[in-house]
Amino acid sequence: MRLKGKRILITAAGQGMGRASALACAAEGGKIIATDRDIALLDDLAGQGIEIAALDVTDPQAITRLADSVGPLDGLFNCAGFVHHGTILDISDEDWAFSMDLNVTSMLRLTRACLPGMLTRAADTGTASILNMASMASSIKGFPNRTAYGTTKAAVIGLTKGIAADFVRQGIRCNALCPGTVDTPSLRGRIATAADPVQAEKEFIARQPMGRLATVEDITPMVIYLLSDESRLVTGQALLVDGGVTI
Repeated sequence: MRLKGKRILITAAGQGMGRASALACAAEGGKIIATDRDIALLDDLAGQGIEIAALDVTDPQAITRLADSVGPLDGLFNCAGFVHHGTILDISDEDWAFSMDLNVTSMLRLTRACLPGMLTRAADTGTASILNMASMASSIKGFPNRTAYGTTKAAVIGLTKGIAADFVRQGIRCNALCPGTVDTPSLRGRIATAADPVQAEKEFIARQPMGRLATVEDITPMVIYLLSDESRLVTGQALLVDGGVTI
């Protein structure tokens, strides 16, 4: 029970990586607060001992209300995000603003709202952990048609390092998770909307040197590790789980 008794909030827990992380962390004894904009996606999690709450991470007032209601946390996983497809010539001002708001500003706001309580917990227990969802598509590596996404995920890494540097002496750890291509509903949606879905899936697989897409089960062990005390000396890092893409 690597997370026994730890109170951890996870965003975008309705599906994909957020959902898998909520279930995996609960299985390790964590007291999980699973949030999503669509609370109906969380209903079955409540039956598995997970606390659920509606949260639109782009709504500052909703963030404040939730942070006040959940109280001090031992862990926070900022998982919500959006993948924009296109080059710089395809990015409208509205696309850019939406991607920055959801992928970066929401993390800043939620972390800022939860941090005072986490500092209280860290003073009592010695550590509290913030985990931000970044990507190999970021300041680590560029990919075609991922200009807006890569920019926001590079910003997430910068935000992560800034938080880590500012609060390391107060017991707060902050790291960024940088997955490769993970087989999630989000990815399946992007494949389905491609001009040639079969070819699109082949191309996603082809860029993975291990020859397959990652599964959520490939990523959740790193989530558990970074939210647990096992990673008590790890902070300010962008950790890759990418199947060899960036070798």
